Amino acid sequence: MNKYYTITELTREFGVSTRTLRFYEDEGLIHPERRGRTRLFRAADRRLIQEILRGRRIGFTIAEIREIIQVYKEPPGEIGQLKLLMKRVDVKRDELRQKRKDIDDTLSELDNVEEACLTRLAEIGVGT
Repeated sequence: MNKYYTITELTREFGVSTRTLRFYEDEGLIHPERRGRTRLFRAADRRLIQEILRGRRIGFTIAEIREIIQVYKEPPGEIGQLKLLMKRVDVKRDELRQKRKDIDDTLSELDNVEEACLTRLAEIGVGT
């Protein structure tokens, strides 16, 4: 017996809006069955939604997620998908490390500016 999930069940489970799931459908990431106006999601759709949301949480774009999903569907299949995913994870990790460095540099610069301001205020006799 095929287990189907309604859009309401999935929105509650994953904490997303129906608009989000319809967007993923419009983008061709998921393909629920239609019965009239009702969307019925299979277990495979549910797993895909789970992976899409995971991808979004770690910062992948919809285009990147689509590419990763597509690689799985075509040769070399799962192996190609896993290799591509590892490559994308490395790139994302490098981007995040650079952002962390940029933030640390900016915080350090802000500390320097604040210290310079406090020093100058002390020189002109203004207490803080």
